[in-house]
Amino acid sequence: MMKDTKKRNIICTAILAVIILALIYFANNYLDAYVVRILNLCAIYTIIGLSMNLINGFTGLFSLGQAGFMAIGAYTVAIFTLPLDMRSTIFYMEPMNPAIAGIHLPFVPALLLGGVIAGAAAFLIGAPVLRLRGDYLAIATLGFSEIIRILLTNLQSVTNGPLGINKIPDNANNMWWSFGVAIMILILTALLINSSYGRAFKAIREDDIAAEAMGINLFKHKVMSFVVGGFFAGVGGGLYASLLGTVDPKQFYFTLTYNFLLIIVLGGMGSISGTVIASFIVTCGLELLRTFDEPLTVAGYEVSLFRPGFSMVIFSLLLMIIVLFYSKGLMGRTELTWDRIFHFFEKHRSKKSPKSTEGGSTK
Repeated sequence: MMKDTKKRNIICTAILAVIILALIYFANNYLDAYVVRILNLCAIYTIIGLSMNLINGFTGLFSLGQAGFMAIGAYTVAIFTLPLDMRSTIFYMEPMNPAIAGIHLPFVPALLLGGVIAGAAAFLIGAPVLRLRGDYLAIATLGFSEIIRILLTNLQSVTNGPLGINKIPDNANNMWWSFGVAIMILILTALLINSSYGRAFKAIREDDIAAEAMGINLFKHKVMSFVVGGFFAGVGGGLYASLLGTVDPKQFYFTLTYNFLLIIVLGGMGSISGTVIASFIVTCGLELLRTFDEPLTVAGYEVSLFRPGFSMVIFSLLLMIIVLFYSKGLMGRTELTWDRIFHFFEKHRSKKSPKSTEGGSTK
């Protein structure tokens, strides 16, 4: 029975992989550019949502520094993939620092470098502040995110200051990049969570004192979670910069972190599949409701409710309703597995099947 179930799950996974590849091919070649852009943004938000859920949901640390890690990755990709002949026209207020002015990297090495630098920054901030807990840790990581943004604003010769960097090559507009990286990070996250390190993360989340008593090195595992989460967020930030084609410090206010906090709370703190589902719901939902930000005229009268910002009011109300019915998020701490899907359909089919009658038939 176990072998049959395992074989069934492998076949279903292979079929799902083929369907996803076909959908990506179709969307990338036949859908409208605006729709492709939104789908790419969904994939990027999935990456950053997974990075934040690894820290907050699986390890139980209250971190609000994802915008800072994302900014590091975004600026790394922007600086090193910018064509050499365009740098003088973009850095016209102050020339680019000679140490990096002549360095140009392909997209993939720049993306990985952005993740590595973000991971290194996560280690530098994590080593001293991860001894804090709860709200104190949240305030410290939020302050770190703001420090990064201020540095990006003032390092004129490196980041072009408040003017930002534009004309970034748009590699991430291709869905193969954004969804390919998202799927890779999803697999890596699942492998990490199901390893001994992942079990240690969950033990720390449940009770760090008991976990330490069982021999788990709290500092080591907290820093590991923080660094891996920072690396993933840096990679997501690099894709974000490539998708938009421009970066500036105003894009990385601390309020950006709240979008990812919303995603992991809505999907479920400690659920990989919940993060994926919530990333698509939040990103697509905000775009669909954007029509409510435009003025509406009915029979010559302007409806005063329809004005900029009204979409967020509607979206917030919808989220409140969802949270009331799903207090632990859509998935809680569970995952959407093949066993759960088949069990759901079997249970639903058994309810619809007619009940057998007792006794024999009458002539």
